[in-house]
Parts: sequence; C-alpha cells; structure tokens
Amino acid sequence: MSEQDAADADAVDENGDDRAGDGTDGSAENGIGEGEATDTGADSAGATGAEGGEADATDPEGDADEDLVERVADSDPETVATELAALRERVDGLEAELDERDDEIEDLESELKRKQADFQNYKKRMEKRREQEKQRATEDLVERLLDVRDNLVRALDQEEEGADAEDVRSGVETTLSQFDRVLEGENVDVVDPEPGEEVDPHTHEVLMRVDSDQPEGTIDAVHRPGYVMAEKVLQTAQVTVSGEDENGD
Repeated sequence: MSEQDAADADAVDENGDDRAGDGTDGSAENGIGEGEATDTGADSAGATGAEGGEADATDPEGDADEDLVERVADSDPETVATELAALRERVDGLEAELDERDDEIEDLESELKRKQADFQNYKKRMEKRREQEKQRATEDLVERLLDVRDNLVRALDQEEEGADAEDVRSGVETTLSQFDRVLEGENVDVVDPEPGEEVDPHTHEVLMRVDSDQPEGTIDAVHRPGYVMAEKVLQTAQVTVSGEDENGD
C-alpha cells in the first residue's frame, strides 16, 4: 500500500467515527424529545379526563342521554320503533285533549259573558217593573184621594148655597170616613188615644202638663192625631198630660 492510500483510509475511518458519534447524540436527543412529548401527552390526557369527569359529575342530563343512547343501541330496532310510535301516539292524544280543554274553556267564558249580560238585562227589567209598580200604586192612591177631595168640594158648595149646617157636617163626616178607609187600605192606623190612657213614648208627643180631672200622668187631651204605617211611626200624636201646671210651684 502506498502512503497516499494509507492517508485516505485513515480519513475514512475518522469520518465514520464522527458519523457514529453524531448518530448516537441525535438518538439521545430524540429520546429526550420523545419522553417530553410522552409526558406532555399524559398530562393533557389526564387534564382532559379530569375535565370530563367533572362534566359528568355536574351534568346528570348528559348521563341520562348516554344511558338512553346505550339502551337504544342495545335494543332491537323494531322494539325502539314500537316505543317511539306509542310515545308519538300518546303525545298526539295529549295535544288533542289540551285542544279540547281550550275549547271547553272558551265555551265556558262565552257562556259566562252571556249569563252576565242576561243578568244585567234582568236587573234592568226588574228595576223598570218596580218603578212601574210604584207608579201604579201611587196612581191608585191618588185616584182614591181624588174622590175624597171631590166630596170636600161638594161639602163646601153646600155651605155656600146656604145649606143647613147639619147637612154640611154630615157630608164632611162622610168624607172623613171615606178618607179613613183609604188610609186603612194603605195599612195606615190612626193614633188617637182617649183621655185617661197611659202615655206611649213611641207614638205620643207630650206638649205640656195641665191641671185635669184625669189621673196624674195620663193623657188629658189630643191636639193632633198620629199615624203608624206597617209598624213605622209616620207622625206622633200630640197630647197634653194630666199633672201640675208648668207654671205652678
């Protein structure tokens, strides 16, 4: 071998050693990089798993959905189709029932409005009828009083014509009796106590005490009669009562 060939062989050996060293160093560096990548992936997977666990723990609906998916996946397609058809039919039935209830509510509201309108009309009719009855009752009373007035006018005409006083008195007494019958027909009682009767504070008004032959504290005379209608005092009777003179000692 020549000296030139020996020098080339040495150069080749040195280059081979250098390449082997570089490969070893590169492999070590790659190993370190892969280890770091593996650790990072493990950390990421752990974080993702933790987050997923927290999501599952706080989301029961997610669990229910997953259970439903698993049940559907494990069930027979025909069974699932049958259950869905039954649920669909039930929903349709509930919707139809709801629509029916809405119609019933609407009908009841309409009927209530009609009843309220009918009641208002009934109230108006009754008020009008009561007013008419009141007017007719007043008309009837006035018609009977007109007869009394006509008799009084005739009594006065007799006096102007020079009729006997006895005849005039008789005519007035007849008119008074007629008027009393009108009052009686209206359920009106005349309060006209006799001398010597006890005083009734509800129907009698004492004007004064006077000397009298009547027992003390009893009625001496009536100055104005009273009237009671259906147990209601329309006018108290004004009376004097037997007793000491108001001016006496």
